[in-house]
Amino acid sequence: MSLDELRELLDRHARPDLATAVEGVRICKTDHAAAPQTSMSGTVLAVIAQGRKRLALGDRFYDYGPGQYLIASVDLPVTGHVIDADAGRPTLGFGMSLEPAAIAELLLQAGPGDLPRSVSAARPGIAVSTAPAVLLDAIVRLLRLLDRPQDRKALVPLVKREILWRLMTGEQGDVVRQLGLADSSLSHITRAVRWIRENYAQPFRVEDVASLSGMSVSAFHRNFQAVTAMSPIQFQKHIRLQAARLLLANSPNDITGVGNRVGYDSPSQFSREYRRQFGVAPSHDAVRIRGGADADCAAAALP
Repeated sequence: MSLDELRELLDRHARPDLATAVEGVRICKTDHAAAPQTSMSGTVLAVIAQGRKRLALGDRFYDYGPGQYLIASVDLPVTGHVIDADAGRPTLGFGMSLEPAAIAELLLQAGPGDLPRSVSAARPGIAVSTAPAVLLDAIVRLLRLLDRPQDRKALVPLVKREILWRLMTGEQGDVVRQLGLADSSLSHITRAVRWIRENYAQPFRVEDVASLSGMSVSAFHRNFQAVTAMSPIQFQKHIRLQAARLLLANSPNDITGVGNRVGYDSPSQFSREYRRQFGVAPSHDAVRIRGGADADCAAAALP
């Protein structure tokens, strides 16, 4: 029953910009299957109520459909693809940002034995599971508050905490709990991911990023690959090319300049790697981007 009401609420409250009146909550509705698009995942819970979605991260693929949820515990470069949608039965999804501070607070308040034992090893940064009824029920109650603005200030924080608790005690609880731990393997890799994203145009030594993360080089390589499905250098390349794609929207006639700004000294290497990543040359993709072909919720992990 919760899934039926979830579909109705998502369908009724969906907006073109995906936003809702509840901070950190977004709704996706699309009535057509779109070509795969790239985006950053964000740290997010995504739930599909109708239709299907596929995400690719490195060489890993994640499909999720009605009644399933996806957790992205690190902001990762993903390729999203709505694979089951039409005008009569659109894909409908719910997304909620996962805030490490809120998870940390719940960890501090949990009593002995309230939470399963955590595993210290790094886990993949994206995971898919079937949503239990208690999680779907909490999401439905959160969405009902879109119709009750007078109740939102008091009740939204409470229902969000319940959703987080259901995640922390559920099948993917270990990776969600690691989001709230300052010294977890996930937090060390998140620090490295953030540094690479902020310095993607500059060359770096893996040894230096490992040191920044507080790990030995061997542990850093092992944990980074486990979480992101990529090596640090491959991750940097994905970030560079996604940044280039955004820049091309404003500078479609300056392919060489864009490549240089994101860290490529060789225009031919930039064009070659861009085509390999996105399937088209930078000049052709710039035209497509400016034409709005990417304005679709297929690009994000949400949902």
